[in-house]
Amino acid sequence: MPNDKTKTILDNLYAERSPLHLANDPLSFCHNYGDPADREVAAVIAAAFAYGNVAIILRTLGLIFSKLGDSPRRYIENFDPKRGLQVFAGFRHRFNDGRDLCALLWSIRMMTEQTGSVEAFFLRGYDPDAVDLTQALNSYTARVLNQDYSRVFKTIEIPDDSYFPFLFPAPASGSACKRLCMFLRWVVRQEDGIDLGLWQGVSPSQLVIPVDTHISRICKYLGFTARKTADWRMAREITSALRQLDSEDPVKYDFSLAHLGISDGCDGKDASLCLNCPIAGICPQPTANGGK
Repeated sequence: MPNDKTKTILDNLYAERSPLHLANDPLSFCHNYGDPADREVAAVIAAAFAYGNVAIILRTLGLIFSKLGDSPRRYIENFDPKRGLQVFAGFRHRFNDGRDLCALLWSIRMMTEQTGSVEAFFLRGYDPDAVDLTQALNSYTARVLNQDYSRVFKTIEIPDDSYFPFLFPAPASGSACKRLCMFLRWVVRQEDGIDLGLWQGVSPSQLVIPVDTHISRICKYLGFTARKTADWRMAREITSALRQLDSEDPVKYDFSLAHLGISDGCDGKDASLCLNCPIAGICPQPTANGGK
């Protein structure tokens, strides 16, 4: 479990995080806008398609935001699904197509029309006394998917052949909900040059770490989890360990830890990369992890 040495090293890692890593992160698109309302909309979209190869993710998001113009919020306020289906007719990001993208844009329009913002919509299912955001996320995704999407799909219910629900997983299904947890980290954590600090109504202490392949692997090395499957239980287990290091802001370490793999090349196999690794003092050498 975490100790004083672990805290010192990870606090230093957080303090030395590099904004240069944003170039390889979907969060970078949110930083292109100054208005908080634009940043909130951009964050929903950027996080939703943050799965798969990094280069493909950035290419997909570049295409989407090139269509949204200089104000994503204004685009959403005027979004017409019929027109959108034409604009994004050839869109595809792995198994999500143009219909799924239009459903996402329509969902944001409905959320903002009903409550004024995505934050206000989220807060309708939020419990400030809960340990974390498990139930808030279950409520949020259920309400998003229960909207009327007939202007996109021609039926009120989402068709069985649509992968739109993939963009809104729920902890109740066991999913790690990596992209939703990442979105929440972006908007809830205080502005620090990386995260955006847009939402004031949710406590950073309740955030759950976004578990991707890098976080799963590195946190196993650090002894934060012994689970083999990157699911919601693993995400909560890792977060519980990080909470012992910083109970008020446990996921502040996420960006720096993830980019050890995303940007710095850590794969747990090449020992030469460990020579200058900032967490070498608490992480087993690759030989202990099956590398060389």
